[in-house]
Amino acid sequence: GGSAIVEFALQVPGTYILVDHAIFRAFNKGALGMMKVTGPEDAAIYSGREVDEVYLAERSAKATEALKEVGADGDSLAARMARGKAAYLGTCSTCHQLEGQGLASVFPPLARSDYLMADKQRSIRVVLEGLSGPIAVNGQPFDNVMPPLANLTDHEIADVLSYVRNSFGNRGDAVTDEEVAKVRNALKAPRGEGHP
Repeated sequence: GGSAIVEFALQVPGTYILVDHAIFRAFNKGALGMMKVTGPEDAAIYSGREVDEVYLAERSAKATEALKEVGADGDSLAARMARGKAAYLGTCSTCHQLEGQGLASVFPPLARSDYLMADKQRSIRVVLEGLSGPIAVNGQPFDNVMPPLANLTDHEIADVLSYVRNSFGNRGDAVTDEEVAKVRNALKAPRGEGHP
């Protein structure tokens, strides 16, 4: 553990979000604080417009709309896509952004992603194990950390991967619960015994 004491000055009023060093954990475990600052407005510095979906996760209006588009039950691609969109907005969009565009030099894009679409099994493994170290996506280098999401069920992972593989300019086949289960089980096996 560690701590720091800092002093800083703010130029515009607003609600400032303070997070710990792991931004993903902050959004999913509540390790964040909000500091409300008052004072004169300065639209040249900050217009006051904010996007709330990142903080509301699965309770956001967009995630709720996604589940209403198609019944959330069933295994049709349309139902899987609706559930996957809600899961994406509640979990993945924090880093990969609402339209899958990523964040330049920080979080790779999922939109028209050659890395995502090249290997379905690898994509499942990345969600289960996380990813760290250098990769290239659409010819651009990225070297950051994605935390593992093995806490998600096989069904949830299949839904969200089916969604991203068929959104943002991507076109691919759906991911099934069985495919996710197969990769998850292989990751539990000792190296050399069917490890993907």
